[in-house]
Amino acid sequence: MKRYRLSELQDAREGHILNQVLPGSYVSSGGLAFSKPGERSHTNDGPDGRDYHVHTDCEAFLIVQGRGTMEIDKTFHPVTVGDIIVVEPGEDHHLHSSTEDPIVTLWCHAGPVRHKNQQP
Repeated sequence: MKRYRLSELQDAREGHILNQVLPGSYVSSGGLAFSKPGERSHTNDGPDGRDYHVHTDCEAFLIVQGRGTMEIDKTFHPVTVGDIIVVEPGEDHHLHSSTEDPIVTLWCHAGPVRHKNQQP
């Protein structure tokens, strides 16, 4: 896991907005997630219902509202507005939302080709 602050990034005028911290030429998938108070993401959605969630590429999370904890390989890291968390390939990861200030995240993966909806 790597942690950055949005304010640390240089202005991006080409490529994607996280190109300094997230490998890949194009955002290839992603979304905006509104977590419920106290929610833990990806619980028991691994192979055979195991509590395990990994990727073969990096995934970035921009904390746009609220606060919580990012669990990486059973180690807990507090996160808050303006944090960018880059999860490395093979890291088991889960996001825990605060009960008092539920978290909203922008998450994405980047790769060598554009999203399928942007293909000719």
